[in-house]
Amino acid sequence: MSTAIESPLRLGNVLIERGYLSIEQLDDALVHQQSDGQGKLLGEILVELGYCDEDQVVESLAAEYGVPYVNLDVRFFDAKVIDILPREYVEQNLVLPLYVVRGTLTIAVSEPANLFLIDELRRRTKQQIQIVAATGKSIRRTISNLPDSKVFVIDDIIEDSDQTDVTLIEDAIEDIGDIEEVAGQSPVIRLVNYIIYQAVKEGASDIHIEPAERCMRVRYRIDGKLYKSLEVPLHLLPAVTSRIKIMASLDISERRLPQDGRVNVMLDGHRIDLRVSLFPGNRGEKTVIRVLDTRSVSLNLESLGFAEDILNDFQANIRAPNGIVLVTGPTGSGKSTTLYSALNQISSMEINICTVEDPIEYHLPLINQFQVQDRIGMTFSKALRALLRQDPDIIMVGEIRDEETARTAIQAALTGHLVFSTLHTNDACSAVTRLVNMGVEPYLIGAALNMVLAQRLVRRICPKCSETYEPPRKLRKAVDKMGHNIETYYKGVGCKRCRNTGFSGRIGVHELLVINDKLRDVIVSDPSIVPIRNIARDGGMATLQHDGFRKVREGITTVEEIMHISGEFRE
Repeated sequence: MSTAIESPLRLGNVLIERGYLSIEQLDDALVHQQSDGQGKLLGEILVELGYCDEDQVVESLAAEYGVPYVNLDVRFFDAKVIDILPREYVEQNLVLPLYVVRGTLTIAVSEPANLFLIDELRRRTKQQIQIVAATGKSIRRTISNLPDSKVFVIDDIIEDSDQTDVTLIEDAIEDIGDIEEVAGQSPVIRLVNYIIYQAVKEGASDIHIEPAERCMRVRYRIDGKLYKSLEVPLHLLPAVTSRIKIMASLDISERRLPQDGRVNVMLDGHRIDLRVSLFPGNRGEKTVIRVLDTRSVSLNLESLGFAEDILNDFQANIRAPNGIVLVTGPTGSGKSTTLYSALNQISSMEINICTVEDPIEYHLPLINQFQVQDRIGMTFSKALRALLRQDPDIIMVGEIRDEETARTAIQAALTGHLVFSTLHTNDACSAVTRLVNMGVEPYLIGAALNMVLAQRLVRRICPKCSETYEPPRKLRKAVDKMGHNIETYYKGVGCKRCRNTGFSGRIGVHELLVINDKLRDVIVSDPSIVPIRNIARDGGMATLQHDGFRKVREGITTVEEIMHISGEFRE
């Protein structure tokens, strides 16, 4: 909820007159507004502080500007009038054409004080208009229920989301028609909304909805680990699964084969992408939802945990005129985020950056992004070959999966393009042998490859409950044996902020292999892992383990986390 023009004293007076606000609360909000420094309006500050809700602010603004206030929950609008404005414009500006009476078009807006928006509405509709005020939340909810809407609004999460409300459905569901009917009933919709809402609120990367022996279990993956969120009666599983299928436009009658889909939801006015995967099991279908919330991802290289020496070398190589830059690591190690951050740093109006991805996870300005479509033959290699005719300066290939893609990427690098891509290898040096095993000639790899960055994600120690401790003698002895001198050990003891885990967030651990002339000669003559690794270490390359223990000394993470990602973990 925001307004473009607002008189804080008048709005505050109206709220006080209506009994929604006290004088002390208004004074406090005005102090916050002055010290905030972000140009937030008084209404936004009041809602953030919890002094008023959005309905009260918009209702008071409407009264201040002489505009009627409406509650769109009753959903009174003429379906024929909706299309008078483009759907994208309606969703972006939170306006909703309602009906025409005696030649006057009534439009609900969330910003009754935005005179510029009202003038633009008159210009676009070419009609006499009557403005009514409604909350952004209610407008988004109404838009999501319009025909052909593919965006589901989950802002209005139920307050009474207790289990008694959910268990109103008591009978087991067998008939497909019954499942579709029940999936559209309020308790099931509320439950699915609540599951998604909680996942976003807690910063989960994945949601697991799975059948257990006597219940449907929901788990969230937070900072790389799964945590149980809630358990509900097992007979709700078919209805919940069907609701998710309906949202993702999947076949609710198919329960024997895996299915994949995507769905977009609106939460607090922000669009969040969900990737849905369903897999049939012996107790029913298991659903895994990948949550892609761009608000929780920083596309800034400086914030990804790079050590200064590694960051300087990496930034120098992403500005090379041509060649290949590879980022390696297992699934979920942050490779895509690193590549997006690199592209975000070097993008400008003067260069043409194109990407081929599967799927497109984050949309970046000034970058042309293209989606792989395997079902119609639009593979990475074919898309990459076509992309070379689009006059690119820089190309990002989501992943090198086969020889054809690898060869095409190398040819692009050798013909004057800078190519970014990812590989699945354990460390940086293994990228060379992986390309050789794919069938690429060593002399091509040596000529084209500029740099390989291997990375992992480790959990950060919670800064609120971090403290020093004396580790077990066995652990200290193991660290000393690996050649790492650590004087002070840190750990998180657990607090409310970190859900008593001792960890909050994750940070990258990196290993950077910069290809020099000596390495190029070895790659051409003997592209096996041992000589490449020896020359790299002799040249001063810090391994994943060394960079990890550097973060242990700084109190950022624990020894156990580094041992785990470096293959030294022992129970």
